[in-house]
Amino acid sequence: MTPNRFVVVPAAYLYLLRDAPEGGTEVLLQRRGPGVPYMADHWAAAAAGHVERGETAFAAALREAHEELGLTDIDLEFVTTMHRTRGGEAIDERVDFFFTARAWVGEPAIQEPDKASELGWFDLESLPSPMVPHEAAALALLAVGDVPAYVAHGF
Repeated sequence: MTPNRFVVVPAAYLYLLRDAPEGGTEVLLQRRGPGVPYMADHWAAAAAGHVERGETAFAAALREAHEELGLTDIDLEFVTTMHRTRGGEAIDERVDFFFTARAWVGEPAIQEPDKASELGWFDLESLPSPMVPHEAAALALLAVGDVPAYVAHGF
């Protein structure tokens, strides 16, 4: 490997959306479990994870929704790609693919209680705290409704 090259870690995120009873839009979030190595006890996408070798980001989002929430037949919509870093370490170069869905089969439920401690629906304009920072940035764009195809975060 060339000394100045790095490995980019891809991940897929799925935000389930629904119309709020009082108007506006709600998003389903999970509270990350207290024992997870990254951002424990922070609110995050209800379904997300790394893209596996030979898998598309689209397929990863569907797989994660089934593994983490027990859902199938998800009507995915691509939202944006985020290139992000944290602290400048090469391993922290990430490419995140964000999707939303308003239709699926099944009732979302925690399938991996060792990784998630709680699920909740929240108004897009009134998110819980603490949030995973790069996800809060993506959700803020989604709330405004003008999400660019590419977003940089942490540079």
